[in-house]
Amino acid sequence: MSAAREDAAVNRLGVWWHGIRPRTLAASVSPVVVGIAAAGRVVVWRSIAALVVGLSLQIGVNLANDYHDGVRGVDTEHRLGPPRLTASGMASPRAVLLAALGCILVAGLAGLALAVATSLWLIPIGAAAMLALWLYSGGPRPYASLGVAEVIVFLFFGVMATAGSAYVNAETVSAAAWWSSVAMGLLIVAILEANNIRDIPTDAAAGKRTLAVRIGSLRGRRLYRGLVIASYVALVAGVSVGIADDARGLPMWALLALASWPLAIRPMEAVGSAEGRELIPVLVGTSLLTMAFAALLAIGLWVAGATAS
Repeated sequence: MSAAREDAAVNRLGVWWHGIRPRTLAASVSPVVVGIAAAGRVVVWRSIAALVVGLSLQIGVNLANDYHDGVRGVDTEHRLGPPRLTASGMASPRAVLLAALGCILVAGLAGLALAVATSLWLIPIGAAAMLALWLYSGGPRPYASLGVAEVIVFLFFGVMATAGSAYVNAETVSAAAWWSSVAMGLLIVAILEANNIRDIPTDAAAGKRTLAVRIGSLRGRRLYRGLVIASYVALVAGVSVGIADDARGLPMWALLALASWPLAIRPMEAVGSAEGRELIPVLVGTSLLTMAFAALLAIGLWVAGATAS
């Protein structure tokens, strides 16, 4: 291959890497890691398959959102975030659509393998997750414009991802997994909210009425802070319940996740006054916070499991 072709291939790969929005992938990896830790036992291939499902769904929803918002005219040159593949012309709408569908197929195959190995009830749950992925910005009435995206994201990318990852390993969902899923879901919604606060001007102009657009910038910022704080409250509440009854709550070692709080300070402060592109570090900081919180919580759960056995 000539140097020119190699450069073209590298540039092409860079375009698609940019298009999958790597900064958002914490929203898919983090709950799976926590769910695996909460399971109490690890089946390696099932854990890998759960990671594949999570990553594929996240990349799939990113690309589907890119495609739908591009063809609907929601993404324009006035967009404050990074340019999108479809709207910018870096990739054709057809290519982005096929890539999104390919990700959904990969997630479906990995999920089917997990369902066959554990419970066929995972099939309708997985189908609902894929439908939620597509209808976020697709279909006749995308729910991203109905102000309910936060609830759907909390349920599927937080609760279901965490509890589901625990289930495919242990074939049951412990109280620790449920408590962890709430904390992770709240942080993942905070990532979404940081993104939507930044996009209020362009979303409003395009008629995309996200919850942030509906409640306004000030309340959206308060909601963001509330979500971050609530994730830590859920963690402490779970441990408090666990002290009274360890079968119904989180182990004390889960409090290790509190050490991630310093990472929350800067985005919590910045979201109060940042405007436009200044809000991008809030999104990045929230993703880093989510990863740190998840890593520390997972370590705490693993240590608790090791010391209990």
